[in-house]
Amino acid sequence: MSGTGVVKAGVGFGTALAITISWTANKSLLWVIIHGILGWIYVVYYALVHHFG
Repeated sequence: MSGTGVVKAGVGFGTALAITISWTANKSLLWVIIHGILGWIYVVYYALVHHFG
Protein backbone atom coordinates (compact mmCIF):
# COMPACT_ATOMS: atom_id res chain seq x y z
CA MET A 1 0.00 0.00 0.00
CA SER A 2 1.38 3.41 -0.89
CA GLY A 3 1.78 6.23 1.62
CA THR A 4 -1.37 7.99 0.48
CA GLY A 5 -3.32 4.73 0.73
CA VAL A 6 -2.26 4.34 4.35
CA VAL A 7 -3.27 7.92 5.13
CA LYS A 8 -6.67 7.47 3.48
CA ALA A 9 -7.25 4.23 5.39
CA GLY A 10 -6.29 5.93 8.66
CA VAL A 11 -8.57 8.87 8.01
CA GLY A 12 -11.43 6.55 7.08
CA PHE A 13 -10.94 4.41 10.17
CA GLY A 14 -10.64 7.48 12.41
CA THR A 15 -13.88 8.87 11.02
CA ALA A 16 -15.72 5.57 11.47
CA LEU A 17 -14.40 5.21 15.02
CA ALA A 18 -15.37 8.79 15.90
CA ILE A 19 -18.88 8.27 14.52
CA THR A 20 -19.30 5.03 16.49
CA ILE A 21 -18.07 6.54 19.75
CA SER A 22 -20.18 9.66 19.25
CA TRP A 23 -23.39 7.73 18.57
CA THR A 24 -22.79 5.44 21.55
CA ALA A 25 -22.13 8.37 23.88
CA ASN A 26 -24.67 10.93 22.63
CA LYS A 27 -27.34 9.33 20.40
CA SER A 28 -27.44 12.59 18.40
CA LEU A 29 -27.13 12.86 14.63
CA LEU A 30 -25.78 16.41 14.87
CA TRP A 31 -22.92 15.29 17.15
CA VAL A 32 -22.24 12.30 14.90
CA ILE A 33 -21.75 14.64 11.94
CA ILE A 34 -19.53 17.04 13.89
CA HIS A 35 -17.41 14.26 15.40
CA GLY A 36 -17.21 12.50 12.03
CA ILE A 37 -15.68 15.64 10.56
CA LEU A 38 -13.21 15.93 13.44
CA GLY A 39 -12.29 12.23 13.21
CA TRP A 40 -9.13 11.34 15.12
CA ILE A 41 -9.23 14.59 17.12
CA TYR A 42 -12.48 13.47 18.77
CA VAL A 43 -11.21 9.92 19.27
CA VAL A 44 -8.11 11.17 21.11
CA TYR A 45 -10.19 13.67 23.13
CA TYR A 46 -12.68 10.97 24.14
CA ALA A 47 -9.89 8.60 25.16
CA LEU A 48 -8.14 11.23 27.26
CA VAL A 49 -11.27 12.51 29.00
CA HIS A 50 -13.28 9.31 29.48
CA HIS A 51 -10.70 6.55 29.62
CA PHE A 52 -7.73 8.16 31.34
CA GLY A 53 -9.61 10.93 33.16
